[in-house]
Amino acid sequence: MRKTAKPAPPPHLSEYESRLHGQGFFRIAGVDEAGRGPLAGPVVAAAVILPVLQLPWFVELNDSKQLNETARENLFEQIITHCETGIGIIDHTTIDRINIRQATWQAMQTAVQDLCANHAEIHYVLIDGLPYGTAAWPYEAIVKGDAKVRSIAAASIVAKVTRDRLMCEWDKQFPQYGFAKHKGYGTKKHLEALRNNGPCEIHRKSFAPVKNTQLANSQI
Repeated sequence: MRKTAKPAPPPHLSEYESRLHGQGFFRIAGVDEAGRGPLAGPVVAAAVILPVLQLPWFVELNDSKQLNETARENLFEQIITHCETGIGIIDHTTIDRINIRQATWQAMQTAVQDLCANHAEIHYVLIDGLPYGTAAWPYEAIVKGDAKVRSIAAASIVAKVTRDRLMCEWDKQFPQYGFAKHKGYGTKKHLEALRNNGPCEIHRKSFAPVKNTQLANSQI
């Protein structure tokens, strides 16, 4: 009796996904975050499952930090339209309470939960970076995964664009800090605005530059 051959993995899968495909994991989500380093705003994670059929724009997927704003925005629209996605957002108060690493992990888990709620179950997760704790789903952490796995690259783009848009909204409420330009990162202009105005509602009070500004201002 002739054995039935296993279906070949789609050509756009990375070596990581192809290996998992061969082990029977077919619905594989890439997960990444944006906003670990900023002094203000939330940390945002995204989970993305690419479609089985390869689409022309897949070749443009890359670590969001390596793309300009126009490229990110264009790819964001393609990903949202053609892929299964989930989003996780953890705000500044939670970051201050549980620390940025735990908040990032919580955002990633929320993104996967959101993906599962909106679509079917997933079989495996590939995340960018180093391993975190245990999860409700099997996962593998890949250092620089956003440059090695297209689904993680797609997740990095969704997370980055989502967070950037949130920071642009916050800029309307707190225009003196320039959030629309630096997105909350500790640029020279941002640190100057912090010294002149003190922290605002969305600053991460546990981060040293913000904490030190608060301390300095209290001594004036």
